[in-house]
Amino acid sequence: MDIDVIVVGAGPTGLLLAGELALAGIRVRVVERRTEPQRDSRALTLHPRSVELMDLRGLADRFLALGPHMPGWHFAGLNTRLDFTALESRHGYTLFLAQARTEALLDERARELGVEILRGHRVVGLRQDTEGVEAEVHGPSGVETIRSKYAVGCDGGRSFVRRAAGIDFPGTDESLTGMLGDFAVADPGNLDRARERGVIIAPLEGGLTRFVLLDPERIRTPAAEPVTLEEFRASLIRICGTDCGVAAPRWLSRFGNATRLAASYRSDRILLAGDAAHIHFPAAGQGLNTGLQDAMNLGWKLAAEIQGWAPPGLLDSYHEERHPIGQAVTANTEVQTLLAELTLVPQYQRPATALRALLDELLGIKEVNRRLAGQVSALDTTYPPAVAGADPLVGRRMPDITLSADGCEAARVYELLHAGRFVLLHLEAADTCVKQTAGPGWGARVAVVSVTEHDDHPDLDGVAEVLVRPDGHVAWATRTTDAHTRHTERVRALTAWAGAPE
Repeated sequence: MDIDVIVVGAGPTGLLLAGELALAGIRVRVVERRTEPQRDSRALTLHPRSVELMDLRGLADRFLALGPHMPGWHFAGLNTRLDFTALESRHGYTLFLAQARTEALLDERARELGVEILRGHRVVGLRQDTEGVEAEVHGPSGVETIRSKYAVGCDGGRSFVRRAAGIDFPGTDESLTGMLGDFAVADPGNLDRARERGVIIAPLEGGLTRFVLLDPERIRTPAAEPVTLEEFRASLIRICGTDCGVAAPRWLSRFGNATRLAASYRSDRILLAGDAAHIHFPAAGQGLNTGLQDAMNLGWKLAAEIQGWAPPGLLDSYHEERHPIGQAVTANTEVQTLLAELTLVPQYQRPATALRALLDELLGIKEVNRRLAGQVSALDTTYPPAVAGADPLVGRRMPDITLSADGCEAARVYELLHAGRFVLLHLEAADTCVKQTAGPGWGARVAVVSVTEHDDHPDLDGVAEVLVRPDGHVAWATRTTDAHTRHTERVRALTAWAGAPE
């Protein structure tokens, strides 16, 4: 094998995945058809769970230094905002950060870990056998063949990898399109008027202003048809009575509501992540964020498979855990798109306006707001337990509590996960300070942490031990007080998740 994994696509998903694999010691190469990093940014946000993922690897400060925080977000463009600050997280906000910035930071991280990133290279052939994957890659010097153990398609909605693997991509075709424009010139005196009429406006770096709109007279225009400055101005005039003085466009684009979900995220030695696995209308800014979470879920599992210690079924659990998330995201974006579209269709405009007003009122109810905020932020992501009768913590995000002991430096749970391995927490009083040591029998796969004190958290009442996965979700927890029973459960859980002891 030339390498262990070839990652196709150097967008945020592919770059985060490559970094995760390299962190685990896997030989990985990224191939990207673009010759230069992405300049224009379709996505502009990192939602709370994505910021947490960066925190899990000690990268949060790099991101937080570059973008403002937004405490709330929208659902279907309704006036009542989702309140992310009410969610249980140290990062209860959306980070407003252009996709190009996110890609640059993840590219930097991947290269720090030794990842080879080949730009200007395009995969033109892909086939697999029982031993590995063979990719034909066309680059500046011609076509070369790269042999790897696995390949992961992070190459977008038109994924060559997905098609080469023969994975179906069922869903619905585009029926509605919107327009996006980044302008160097705009009249600030008309921006509020445009916002009142449903135009999304956001300031970007370099003095640019982004406009996103749905024009009732242009929503059936195919996404493949280029947007012109004249068309954009005409749409603004129809919607808000002024073209807002837009001029000097840096980027004009059209986007559609085609919604599709890969039938499987895995075909033997070929896997999919990000837009290669799911596409949808960019409602509530969930696409990039869902891809990052795919990558975090897959990275450590694929590394375990390659290193030979993965327990049976671990790699298959990537599809089992992330496919339902993809279903939930595509479903809620379809709902949001419909709520926006109905107000643009004359015969539905009146009842649709009433429906939106009702939903605005419902979002004012704390429990309703909390439910949708948890879904859009991905902080409510919970994976189903592998066994019946598991503790309620299993599958959920581990609370980022601070662990401490007398005379010892405190540490947060997320800080203990920077190395990308399992962490076994002994939460009962001990005579030792917070420490990390190799797990007995599991070597470097598991860090064992003993602690005398920790932050109070209602979900941890009575919990004696917790096994935290490398992606920050709980693999196992116990509240039993019997030492023998706890030992038996611990060994069973470690074997089930971290493989057989050495």
